[in-house]
Amino acid sequence: METKLVYKAISAVAAELATQGIQKHRHQGSQVNYAFRGIDAVYNALAPALVKHGLLILPRCTERTSCERTSKNGGALFYITVRAEFDFVSTEDGSIHTVATYGEAMDSGDKATNKAMSIAYKYAAFQAFCIPTEETAIDADAEAHQVKPADADQILSEFTQYASAESDGKKLQEHYAVTWKRLNGFPAQQAKCQDVTGIRIKELKQAV
Repeated sequence: METKLVYKAISAVAAELATQGIQKHRHQGSQVNYAFRGIDAVYNALAPALVKHGLLILPRCTERTSCERTSKNGGALFYITVRAEFDFVSTEDGSIHTVATYGEAMDSGDKATNKAMSIAYKYAAFQAFCIPTEETAIDADAEAHQVKPADADQILSEFTQYASAESDGKKLQEHYAVTWKRLNGFPAQQAKCQDVTGIRIKELKQAV
């Protein structure tokens, strides 16, 4: 059985990073004060090793979801989740191994998608090359956002608007199940949510 050289290249890159690692830099600000590794640090550490051992990392995003949240101060925050696949390709024989990861990020401007993609890349590299890390769970590209908890009445209002426009009964029931869980602890709003769903389903059956 012919050996795929991509695995040899991944192992060689991992061997270099196991000794030199990726240095953390400390960010100090009003919201965060901890050590983290930014995407630039990952690129700077990886680039020479990838070139040396003939390994390419070719990314593509296969999924993206977006929702808007409210910050503690009342501003808009855009919350993005991406699913990315990274083809690790040997330049010697063209053999490929694909790694898939997710990235999540929030931003008040237009950078949330870029941040999510960067985080997906970082963790693909951390896991594929077994890069020594600490506090990997505390990583938001040096940013932390405080999100205002969703108000039960607001959730109910949004669902009511959605239900009035939804013409697919199955989708309506799926959305209802999700909203019901979000309203946990608010029985009055849950009951109203159930009533809205029942009325809309009855309307859809009558329209058939």
